[in-house]
Amino acid sequence: MHVLVIQNDHSSPVSLVGDYLMAAGAKLSTILPHDGDKLPAAPGDYDAAVILGGPQHAGDDKNFPAFPPMLDLLRAFHEQAKPMLGLCLGGQLLARAFGAQVRRNDEFEYGYLPIDITADGQNDPLLTGLAPRQRIMQWHEDTFGIPEKGVRLMTGSTCENQAFRFGQTTYGFQCHFEVSEDQARHWIESFGHVIMKRFGDVKGTAELARASDELKKYGRRAADFCRVVTQRWTSVIQERRGKAA
Repeated sequence: MHVLVIQNDHSSPVSLVGDYLMAAGAKLSTILPHDGDKLPAAPGDYDAAVILGGPQHAGDDKNFPAFPPMLDLLRAFHEQAKPMLGLCLGGQLLARAFGAQVRRNDEFEYGYLPIDITADGQNDPLLTGLAPRQRIMQWHEDTFGIPEKGVRLMTGSTCENQAFRFGQTTYGFQCHFEVSEDQARHWIESFGHVIMKRFGDVKGTAELARASDELKKYGRRAADFCRVVTQRWTSVIQERRGKAA
């Protein structure tokens, strides 16, 4: 089981998702296309792809010229029914690849905010049986539309579209369920200046304190969500490999 990992920024590694994939026997090949790593021309022998987050805006082809060929590659994976999992920016790129709009969200989302599994999500192979409300790390200012014929799987009060499935093998999530507790703590401690710049000293300090408290309360449960969803997504990969054999 060979999985391509498209890492859009050094600060957003595959983290727990990668741990659970490797525990299931997957080989991971990670590329950083914005650092000069060459994107494959086609899916080739890859069985699946994970597309990770980053600070870029998904429509900013001028400053990030790797996006157009990346979108072509994602469409090729989908055409071959090879599973894809997009997280935050990765989910936005998947939405864009299949015709949906990516735009600035009305609110900046930060911390372990509540998101709800929709009725369709409760019947989805990745989410069925999970608690209807989840608290998972968020850090984004953009949002994606749902591609035509796509299915909304999760929703939130401050950002309507939190997860979608397109076809049977392509999944996009707005939240960062891949982050471990240590990774989330690193983000809060090392990139707090970003929050302070956005909100100012008083509110920024309060936002950082809130995120730290939420990490203590919900970090472990968010990791459990990651484990279950990644293991189920791994089963999708294995099923598709069996059909292709």
